[in-house]
Amino acid sequence: MVFSGLVIVVSGLFLFGVWRKHLLISLLSLEFMVLGVLFLFYGSFLNFGFLFSLVYLTFTACEGALGLSILVSMARTHGGDYFSSFHLF
Repeated sequence: MVFSGLVIVVSGLFLFGVWRKHLLISLLSLEFMVLGVLFLFYGSFLNFGFLFSLVYLTFTACEGALGLSILVSMARTHGGDYFSSFHLF
């Protein structure tokens, strides 16, 4: 369980580094890493696994909703989810 979580986190980091042009792909790779971290923690904390999983998944759902709201507002204001169309200055 711990090894599979580590593989998921490393592959999510790789995907985040390679495909960073689109915000949606970046958010999906971040959610993939969150799933890997959940596997890592669930394998480590077997005594508090269920309670920790519920709290962690609650915060993960809030983080996913925030990311999707940022994606929608960026698509409305800039016409897409490309990072190249988003200028900070």
